[in-house]
Amino acid sequence: MVVHATPPSVVHATPELTCLDFSGKTKYNDFRDDLVRDGYAVVKGVLSPEKAYGYTLQDIHQWLEEFGLGYKRDDPSTIREECLPIIHQKGLVQAYGAPHEVTFFSPIVSIGPDSDQTADVDLDLAQSFTWAVRSEPNVIGAFEKLFDTEDLLVSFDAINVSLPNRRDLPEVKPWAHQDQDPERPGFRCVQGFVNLNPCGQNDGGLMVLKGGHLVSKEYHDQFREEEREFRWTNEMYLFKDTGLAWLKERGLEWVKVNCEPGDLVLWDSRAPHYNVAPKGETARFVVYTCYAPVHTATKEDLLQKKQLFETTKGHSHWPQGFQPFIEHFVAPKRNGENDPLNTWAPRKKPVLSERAFKLTGIPYIETMSA
Repeated sequence: MVVHATPPSVVHATPELTCLDFSGKTKYNDFRDDLVRDGYAVVKGVLSPEKAYGYTLQDIHQWLEEFGLGYKRDDPSTIREECLPIIHQKGLVQAYGAPHEVTFFSPIVSIGPDSDQTADVDLDLAQSFTWAVRSEPNVIGAFEKLFDTEDLLVSFDAINVSLPNRRDLPEVKPWAHQDQDPERPGFRCVQGFVNLNPCGQNDGGLMVLKGGHLVSKEYHDQFREEEREFRWTNEMYLFKDTGLAWLKERGLEWVKVNCEPGDLVLWDSRAPHYNVAPKGETARFVVYTCYAPVHTATKEDLLQKKQLFETTKGHSHWPQGFQPFIEHFVAPKRNGENDPLNTWAPRKKPVLSERAFKLTGIPYIETMSA
């Protein structure tokens, strides 16, 4: 038997989820049918277009500009490393306090990039663009429907800022993976993001192997003896060419998930997936939004999540909070050195509503047994 290298982060298992019937016998007549059949779903319009554009045109662009490095939203020549915070080639921003970042935008924002119309935006939602998106009632509501409970946790995850024409970054090649331990093959997690910019076929976005979640256990039984690629956590699996060929032989096809500003995209963590960079002129801006029932976490998980929240640190998509970002892995480097602009903290600490604070898990700690 092949002995696989132990990843730096090994975490405990979470319970298998029973909220969906993968036999195909149950019809939900909503996005859950797509999630069961295809392994992914697009929940349309969880944000209005004006809110989505507000987060994009004001919050994220303003946040980039306020680093003071020279980035200007209307000047494509400033889309280069020296004018920006360090952004991973895949668009991930896990540092700079992004999981809890706060910025205050104007209460009047443009409805769209090509529109002269404006709309009022609730200033209460302007206190943190990451937390504002996580706190949106329709975003929370989709996960309440999915898991059939209001008692939810949300991840303190990254944002994705994929600017077009980044010729100063390496090419983003397909990196098909599952964000789930192959030794724990059941239905355990639904990942998600709220899309904030138009996302068509030539724009940066998510690629999913349609239906791949349904053959995950069979796949891993077949490839159990194959040596695995290095991964930072046991809750991740990187596919090799041999495995991708096996999936292709079963007629499974890759799909680019296109969506509109304000759409929520969901996918089963067992589904092979990866992201692609923009080919056109449109930036990709998303806030990752992954929720799970509170009962899937331990008291120890929530105590750690409390500490992460109080120190404004981030963690992976697992909402239980048992997987903090390993800072020496994700620390942004500028000219080979740690970027001095990265303090791991937001410019201001977020101020949360009562509903959003419950999503941190902190109010549930005292009611949980050890």
